[in-house]
Amino acid sequence: MYAEERQQEILRIARDVGRVEVAGLADGLNVTSETIRRDLTILERAGVLRRVHGGAIPVERLGFEPALAARDAVLIEEKERIAKLALSEVPEEGAIILDAGTTTARLAQLLPVDRELTVVVNSPVIATTLGTYANLNVLLLGGRVRGKTLATVDDWALAPLAELYVDVAFVGTNGISVERGLTTPDPAEAAVKRAMVRAARRTVLLADHTKLGNDYLARFAELADLDLLITDSRADLDLVGDLESAGVRVVRA
Repeated sequence: MYAEERQQEILRIARDVGRVEVAGLADGLNVTSETIRRDLTILERAGVLRRVHGGAIPVERLGFEPALAARDAVLIEEKERIAKLALSEVPEEGAIILDAGTTTARLAQLLPVDRELTVVVNSPVIATTLGTYANLNVLLLGGRVRGKTLATVDDWALAPLAELYVDVAFVGTNGISVERGLTTPDPAEAAVKRAMVRAARRTVLLADHTKLGNDYLARFAELADLDLLITDSRADLDLVGDLESAGVRVVRA
């Protein structure tokens, strides 16, 4: 097993179980404790694990918000499958919103070139990607750019959204649960997401399995605001069942 594969396996175990121990990982992966400690250090620098005595905990369990580059480097296959499935929700014509995020960015890369669409974004990164598409009318929301997510927030992003009405909003989240709905760590970003949901006829949430069952500081939507949740095949069936029982339509990619 290559180092990158081993580190991805460590991250998967941490997210599935909630915590990993150095000794247990060394035995299970048949490597030395020193190798595991180096792996944990690399994963902590990437912003996806937080070291604790004897092991590590995934940042989602601690409420930390990893930076965009760190989030973009994990769960690549799952995010691509979610994005491909989300393509079926893109209208033949009209307008959509693409929230800033690593999964919505993948959807942006897949948008068809044979449809005339207006695409509203709050991500300069996504706007740059879509700006080369001749068939798209790209509207970039202004405002302050958050360093961790590279999303535009505050009044210059909120004011235009109050005057817009689109067919579908494709949004991301840090957490979704029956108890708290859709949540994210930053209140300013939550306000923009909330405005996106209000500005859309339909709301489609793109969220990999690590987001299910987690809660963060700021709520931006209720479960009733969702028309569809697209997650991946590793989503916990009990959590999916709870969301479906609460009225959420869930599709696993």
